[in-house]
This record gives sequence, structure tokens and C-alpha cells, in this order.
Amino acid sequence: MAEELLQGNNEKLTSHLTKPLLAVAFLASFGSSMLYGYNLAVVNSPAKYIKDFYNETLLESHGWTPDGHLLTVLYSLTVSIFAIGGMTGALLVGRLVTKYGRKGTLVRSTALVFMGGALMGFSRWCRIPEMVIIGRFITGVHSGISLSVVPMYLGEIAPKNLRGFLGLVPSIHICLGVFIAQVLGLSEILGKEEHWPLLLSLVAVPTMVQLILLPWFPESPRYLLIERGDVHATIAALKWFRTKGNIQAEVEEMQEEQRSLSSMQTLSVCSLLMDSCVRWQVLTVAVVNIGMQLSGIDAIWFYTNDIFRNAGIADPYIQYTTVGTGAIEVISGMLGCFAIERLGRRPLMIGGFLFMGLCCAGITVSVLFQPQLSYMRYISVGCVIGIIAGFCIGPAGVPFLITAELFKQSHRPAAYTVAGCLNWMSNFTIGFVFPFLEIATGPFCYLIFCVVCLGVAVYTFFIIPETKNKTFLEISQMFATKNEICEEELYPNSELKMALMNGYGTLDFHNKK
Repeated sequence: MAEELLQGNNEKLTSHLTKPLLAVAFLASFGSSMLYGYNLAVVNSPAKYIKDFYNETLLESHGWTPDGHLLTVLYSLTVSIFAIGGMTGALLVGRLVTKYGRKGTLVRSTALVFMGGALMGFSRWCRIPEMVIIGRFITGVHSGISLSVVPMYLGEIAPKNLRGFLGLVPSIHICLGVFIAQVLGLSEILGKEEHWPLLLSLVAVPTMVQLILLPWFPESPRYLLIERGDVHATIAALKWFRTKGNIQAEVEEMQEEQRSLSSMQTLSVCSLLMDSCVRWQVLTVAVVNIGMQLSGIDAIWFYTNDIFRNAGIADPYIQYTTVGTGAIEVISGMLGCFAIERLGRRPLMIGGFLFMGLCCAGITVSVLFQPQLSYMRYISVGCVIGIIAGFCIGPAGVPFLITAELFKQSHRPAAYTVAGCLNWMSNFTIGFVFPFLEIATGPFCYLIFCVVCLGVAVYTFFIIPETKNKTFLEISQMFATKNEICEEELYPNSELKMALMNGYGTLDFHNKK
């Protein structure tokens, strides 16, 4: 019985970081978010070998040799098709998390990784270049799903004082995935011509670990209560994640949100975009997710080797410089994770984007003066490292976190669909356009990224409130004034009252007369 599970938990609510919380955060991120980072960077090291493979197979199958421009287009497609898959996955998030739950969606989506990994792994053996592109697309679909579902899952299982910390665990794993791809891509390890298919297909290993272990963890308590109405499973899940302390306060907070949504179904994307009660939240999600990708970080990740080569670093040393930047990413991500509950979301976002904007301008200046001043090449490399560090401290993870925080349960799946689509669309644009943009504008292309970074920082400063230690309903109240809505609209079912039974509330409907 649900009331029996609550018995003996009448002490003051405590919200400590428990081993189950930490374990599920790392496990969900390890098999999902880390793959996103890995796939972003893994095509960087074997770029020459992939182009040679395309050249050889086109010659074998069609009898003609493609020119350099066509090879650039094919490689850009290989890089950016991952983002098209990601956008496809993002479109599926709303329906999947509503039907299968947060954890259930993560478990089921692992099949995509095995399919994509197999296609890429056997592409060279089969002499079919399309297998690489299709495999990248399928793994992109998985990343599009998991990049939204993991922060949603962690945001819903975390107590409010730990939501920021757990919400940035995925961003650490994204940085870790980039670093692992860079290390494995070294010429001494898997950075050889015969090993690049294996390098691309290693995504299946962490996914296997997640598939074996994640099903043993509970589903999101908020999903179980608010969307499924399963009180017993909700309390059992909370006790599993918390292990100590009184969970009654959390249950009552969920019920308060449930009462405000009792006549409202999960919204579709169209309904979300038409809902005037959340117009500023939707605009905020759009700004931070587009700004996150158009900040230039994807250009840095996709084309790190080319950027360092243009900065004058000798080819034998580029791969080691790239690995060094990966280590800085992981360290910066950890700093952001441990600082967010002390500093809040706003300082990490504003500081991160401002620093990135400054470094983007620094790249332009250093490259322009590099022919006259040889030491400018080191400033250029320093600015690249600065962009990566500034991004990983805040902008890498906070947009996904606040997407969960700005919306109530009924709006959250659609909000993640919108955020994911905009994020991946911007990712695709940068991945495909940047090589041609760099050819057309040279170092001035980084000034575009500078303007974007400064714009997002200004928007965050004036519009986005601090959400640290706030419940989801409290955050909705903070936006009520901006959206020009009254309390009756914010709580459309406030006539519902709570009847306590053995420490747990049940809904008691009272009609107004």
C-alpha cells in the first residue's frame, strides 16, 4: 500500500545526493550523452581516410574520380547528416516520453545505436560509402532522442537543490565523449586507415552497458504520478532515489502541480507554440538553444584540426593539441557542474557566452595579424581553448537544464521537441555551411559567432530569471508577469482541494457554486 511506504518518514525533508541518484545520472549520461560528444568529434581524426574511402569506392563503382569540391561536400554531408538524424529524433521525443516514460524511452532507443554502429563498422568491408552516411544518421536519431530525454529524466528525479548539479552531469559526459574520441583517434591508437570503421562503431560499447543496467532503475516519479497516476510506484521510486528523509513534501509539490493540470492533457508542439501563458519560456528556449549551436562551438569541434593547421601548428603535433583541448573540456564541464548550485544558472550562461564572444573576436584578430606577428598563432590557439572552456562551463548544459525547469509537466515534452529541433537545425547549419563560410569570409566568420554569443548573454541578463532552488510551479509564477497572465490562468483548477490520508494527499473535487 502507498500509505505503508510513507510510514515512518515524518522527519524534516532532506535532499542529499544519494548513491542511487548519482548512479542513475552517470549511467543515463554514459550511454547517451557521451555518445553525442563522441559522434561530434570522432569524424575529425579520420577525415582524410573517409575522403579517400569515398574517392576509392566512387572510382570502383562509377569509374570516375570525384574532384576535391565534391569530396568536401560528401564529407560535410557525413558530418552534418548526424544533425539531421538528431532533428528527426527530437521530433519523436514528445510522443516517446509520453508513451514509454523517460527511462523507458532511453532503454528502447539503444537499438538505434547498435544499428548505426553496425552500418559504420562494416562499411569499409562492404565497400559501400552510403553505409557510413546512413549509420551517422541513425546514431544521430538516437542522440536527438537522448539529448532531450536524459536532462528531462534527471531534472524530474532530482530534488530542487540538486537539479542544477545533476542537470549538468550530461554536459560533463558530452565533453568526456569528445575527449575519448580525440584520444582514440590518435595515430598511435585507432587513428590509422584500417581502423577508422572500428573508431566510428565503438559507440555500441557504452550503449551495451546502459542497456544492461538502466532497466533496473525506477522511472521518473513525476511521470508516474502526474501522467500515469500510479501513486504506489511514485512513492516507491522516490524512496529508492532518496533512501532517507521525508518524501511527503515532494509528493505534495507534485500533487499541487497535478491539481493545476488535472484537466489538461500533455500539449502538442502546435498547442505549446499557441499557448500565450508560456510565450516567454518558448522564446527563451529558442534563443538559448539556437545561440548554443551558433556560438561557433560546433565549428570548433568539427574542424579542430583544420583550425589548428591554419594557425600554423605542424601536422604531427595537431592531434596532441586537439587531445589537450578535450581534457580542458572535461575539466571545464566539471567546474560548471560543481559551481552551478553555488553561483546559479544565470552567471554561468552570461559569463560563458561573454567569454566565448571575446575569444571569437580574438581568433579573427590573431589570424589577421599572424603573418606580421608570429606569436599570434599561439593567441589563436588560446582563443580556441577559451571558446571550448567557456562553452563547457555553462552554455553546454544549462540550456537543456532550463528547458526542463521553465515548463510544467504538461508542456515539458513539447518544449523539449521544440528545443531539440532548433538545436539540431542550428547544428546542421554550422556543420554543413562552416567550411564554405570560412572559404568565403576567412577569419571574419568568427565575428558572426561573436555577435551571437554577445546577443545571448544580453538576452539572458535582461530576460531569464534565476531558477536555482525553485520548484517548477514557482518558476512558472516568475514568468507570469512577463506573459501577462493572472493567477486564475496559472492555476486553472485551484478549486481542487487536498484531503490528507495517512500523510498522503488524494484529490477531492469540489465544484464551485
